Amino acid sequence: MLAFLPFLVVALALLGAVHWYVWRRLVRDVTVSGGPARRLGTTVVIALPLLSVLALVGGRAGLPFVAQQAVAWPGFLWLATLLYLVLALLVGEAVRPPLRAWLARRDAAASAPAAVTVMEAPAPAPVPVPEKTEKTEEPAPEPEAAPAPAAAVSRRLFVSRAVGGAAVAVAAGTVATGAYGVLRGPKVKRVTVPLAKLPRAAHGYRIAVVSDIHLGPTLGRAHAQRIVDTINSTQPDLIAVVGDLVDGTVEDLGPAAEPLAGLRARHGSFFVTGNHEYISGAEPWVEHVRELGLRPLRNERLEIAAGFDLAGVDDVAGEREGRGPDFVRALGDRDRSRAAVLLAHQPVVIDDAVRHGVDLQLSGHTHGGQLWPGNLIAELANPTVAGLERYGDTQLYVSRGAGAWGPPVRVGAPSDITIVQLASKQA
Repeated sequence: MLAFLPFLVVALALLGAVHWYVWRRLVRDVTVSGGPARRLGTTVVIALPLLSVLALVGGRAGLPFVAQQAVAWPGFLWLATLLYLVLALLVGEAVRPPLRAWLARRDAAASAPAAVTVMEAPAPAPVPVPEKTEKTEEPAPEPEAAPAPAAAVSRRLFVSRAVGGAAVAVAAGTVATGAYGVLRGPKVKRVTVPLAKLPRAAHGYRIAVVSDIHLGPTLGRAHAQRIVDTINSTQPDLIAVVGDLVDGTVEDLGPAAEPLAGLRARHGSFFVTGNHEYISGAEPWVEHVRELGLRPLRNERLEIAAGFDLAGVDDVAGEREGRGPDFVRALGDRDRSRAAVLLAHQPVVIDDAVRHGVDLQLSGHTHGGQLWPGNLIAELANPTVAGLERYGDTQLYVSRGAGAWGPPVRVGAPSDITIVQLASKQA
């Protein structure tokens, strides 16, 4: 806990600084001091981050599930909105100076007097002035104080409101579109993967890969049912659920997961743990998915009748509980002349897969970045963020996932369920 404290302090300081910047640009700069609009805006900027913190820690803090659901939607949506508000406002910083300069030139041109041509007239005859006996000089009047530059103030207010309004519109539109994409459900993606050792009889074998469903306070039973209906519509030979099924306990989310009992595939449905299962209680969830008809693969392997091996390993997060990935147990004594497909939640175990002669590893975990530019951060921690890549003789396919963690929003990384079709080079 003490080791985590510096990170927490830095994170809170950064969060405070970001909210101060948003308050300054969207509240202070566009409202009248002491007015009701400023008071309301200040209240909102204080309340929303508090809801976000509750949404993030509510489950671990023991908040009742109904309360978690109440704070999750506004809290998580604000986090996504905050990201794009800040990005849009930073772009707006570059727009402000030229916009103010253009307005100043326009105002100056509008207020300049029109040029008038005047005919010269003969100078009038001088009028004699009587001489004064005494000459007195009147003191020159003192210059009056310059009036406040009202036009400049008006221009600043106009620019602040224009840039702030545009930033709000961009952020709201981005988040609304991203949320609609998640709630609509994942789309089906199809990928063909040739395997040198795959027998002719298994040519065209189809595996439905779904990862990162993230049932929780925002995505519940309806989300699970959409995923089940989408998978079943593809009529796969085998279904692979590669981790991060839930964000919560069996007690809270058991009913939300019940539609998974309706998954249908010729050779069954299989499950491996993800890091979020170890946050939510891995052992109870493993038993619950077994009751729903999915077979957990916990560092084990079985032979698929079509002619290849299917193996699954526990997630690396399980090492804290003594149940991490065990590649020797899952793959150590197998016949390497047979093709092997490995289910592993995180792409980072690809090096172990290569050492154990795996032909294809199916993973998730990255969400494809979920919220642009999150993909740039995900690239720093994962060998592959999304799609199919080759590492030596092993191919790695990473799904972007079917749900969302935290904000139920995706930007630049649409959710998917992938039908991986195996191809035999002997066919």
